[in-house]
Order: sequence, then C-alpha cells, then structure tokens
Amino acid sequence: MRIAVVSEHASPLAVGGGDVGEQGTHVAELAAALVGEGHDVRVYTRRDSPALPDVVPAAGGYRVLHVPAGPARRVPRDELLPHMGEFGRWLAGQWRDGAWLPDVAHAHFWTSGLATVHAGRRAGVPVALTYHGLGTVRRRHQGARDTSPPGRVGYERALGRAVDRVVAQCQEEVGELVRLGVPRSRMVLVPSGVDERIFRPDGPAAPRHPGRSRIVTVGRMVERKGFQEVVRALPAVPDAECVVVGGPPAEMLPADGFARRLTALAESCGVADRVKLLGGLPREELASWYRSADVVVTAPWYEPFGLTALEGMACGVPVIGTNVGGIADTVVDGLTGDLVPPRDPRALGMAIRRLLADNVRRFTYATAALDRIRSRYSWKRCAEQLGAVYETLSTVARPAPAVA
Repeated sequence: MRIAVVSEHASPLAVGGGDVGEQGTHVAELAAALVGEGHDVRVYTRRDSPALPDVVPAAGGYRVLHVPAGPARRVPRDELLPHMGEFGRWLAGQWRDGAWLPDVAHAHFWTSGLATVHAGRRAGVPVALTYHGLGTVRRRHQGARDTSPPGRVGYERALGRAVDRVVAQCQEEVGELVRLGVPRSRMVLVPSGVDERIFRPDGPAAPRHPGRSRIVTVGRMVERKGFQEVVRALPAVPDAECVVVGGPPAEMLPADGFARRLTALAESCGVADRVKLLGGLPREELASWYRSADVVVTAPWYEPFGLTALEGMACGVPVIGTNVGGIADTVVDGLTGDLVPPRDPRALGMAIRRLLADNVRRFTYATAALDRIRSRYSWKRCAEQLGAVYETLSTVARPAPAVA
C-alpha cells in the first residue's frame, strides 16, 4: 500500500530537537516499520529551513518531503495553525496532480489533521489521525500557561468526527475522546512501539559513580515532564544520584531557562551534588545511560503515550512512573514496575527508596518488563496492526474527490 504520513511540526529527520519530542521518534520508527511490512511510505513535514532539499531519502527506506507552508524557519507548533491551509492545499495539489496518490493518509497531531482532511477530501484519500496529546488535557494541567490556540479543543472535536479513523495510543485517551464527543466506533487503540535494536539489555553502560545508586529520567525540558518532582523526591533517597537526559545539547544547557530553574531547585533541596543534567543525547548513547540505571523514573503530569518508560523497560531496567496516560497502560503496577500519583514528590521518593532497597524486586520487575516489551510493544506489531486499519480504510467506498 501507499501510505502518506503527515507530521507538520515533527520531522523524523530532526528527532530530539525543539517541539519534536516523542512524536518525531514515533513517526520515524513507524515509517520504517511500515516499510519493513512492504508499504511504500512518504512522510510530509513542514519546511523549516531554506537549505532543506525538497525530498530526502531516509535510512528507514521511506522518503521525507518538505512542504512549503509558512516561513522557512522554525515556528513553535502552537503558532502553526495559520499555515495549515497552505499545507493542505499543497498536499491536495500533489495528490491530485502528481504521479503518487496514497491509498491512506495518517496524520499526526491535530494541526496535521486539519491539513490532511483538507487534502484527503479533495483527492479522495481516507484519513487516519493520531492526536499525540489533547487540548482538553493540556488545558486541565497547564491552565493559564497553556499556549495552544484558543480554538484547539473545537478543532480536535470536529476532527474526531471528520476523519475515517482515530488511532488512540492509550485507554485514558479513548475515555477523553469519548467525553469530547468523538464516537467510540471511529476509534482503534494501537500502542506505540520501541526500537529493540537500540534499546536492549545487552550493550555498553555509562560509567557509574562508586557507592551510589542511579536514577535516570528522560524527556523534553518542559514543566509537565515532572523533572521537578523527581528532584524534590531525592532528599528521601540519600544515597542515589539522578541523571536527567533531555533538552538542548550539554553546552547549551546554561542558556536554557528550564534547566537553570531545575539546577536552582536542586540547590534549594540540598541535592545539587547528586543531580546531573546531560542535555540531549543521540539515541544510541541514551541506551547506555538507561542500562547504567538501577531504576528509570518517568514522572510527567500527563502523557499521551510515554516512550521513555518503554525504552527503560526494553533495556531491562525497572520503571517507576506516574499513573497517567500511556504509562498507566505500559507499566503494570507491582509486576513490571511501580505507579505513583502525579505531582507527588513524597510518594515518588518512597517508591524509589523502597525499590532501590529490594534487589529481588528490581530483578523481577526487569524480567517481567522485558517479556511485556517483546510480546506487546515491538514496532513490527504496531505496523501490522496499523496495516490492518489502513487496509480496511482503503477498501471502503470513497466519494469522488471534491472539486478544488
């Protein structure tokens, strides 16, 4: 099948940078897995630099097309809405008039959904949508700090009824969408995957500080990822160090406002000597830090899926996570790891201290986590499930393409 993957702000070629986060990783690995299943895949992302080629062949066997929509520079994802009409018109023109017409288009994030629905209707292409986070959840947790466009929730509600299938990533998201008014019949639950070639228990491990346990926590340098709660939990775990991976490269951390606040918090909690900020790392190097850990902690306030929990589990390390979103699905409390309430440093500190003190429990969790990864969270399994969804959508009778 010919599959168009639309990811307007998160290019698979820029994994780990800016607003890309887990979505860029998801798109890159999903596209490669779909190619591995025999599909012809093209990924459409917004041109954010004039130096970018029109088309880039990716190592995973898919092609990345840079769409001219808005200025050819980095634009925060919450400011991209005004450019989605141009993005959609460009897609429609390519699909209607070009030599390559997709059988199915899969949009990632709500703004991608707007552009893809516009193009899909004009070219007669069915559309699937993965939200990668919902405006209702973001507003609930961020309040006045939410920088989403004012109409985001309304657009997301309308998209849920306009697309041919919503691909949800966790049970909590399904419930949120039902409350939003999206028909349950339009949804399918397909968990994300993890790259087991990179994230595996065997392989090099980063050097350890002698005599200290190690906690590793990974994510973008934003408040909702819960790094502050991990730092506040450290006084309850006096013999452990915390390695924080994420954000800009190490040399740019001093200029990062959030990194500075996190360092100041560590000093005020009396744990600055036990908190190490590494900055962003290549994924191969990240795996060695996971393997060096006694426990991986992922403590976001909310999380559409939670890739870091999967990566830690795949490296054979027990995970303590907050009981939210996809983490609540992937981490089985008391079997593959421990779940704690979000924004609760006291509960988090107690869970870390208890797990670090129990070697048998850590080994048991790690063994069960590996089994769970291998049986449920491979990218091959994800691509097979989505391939079945795409096949269903492509065989449903479609109305004639709309007149431009």
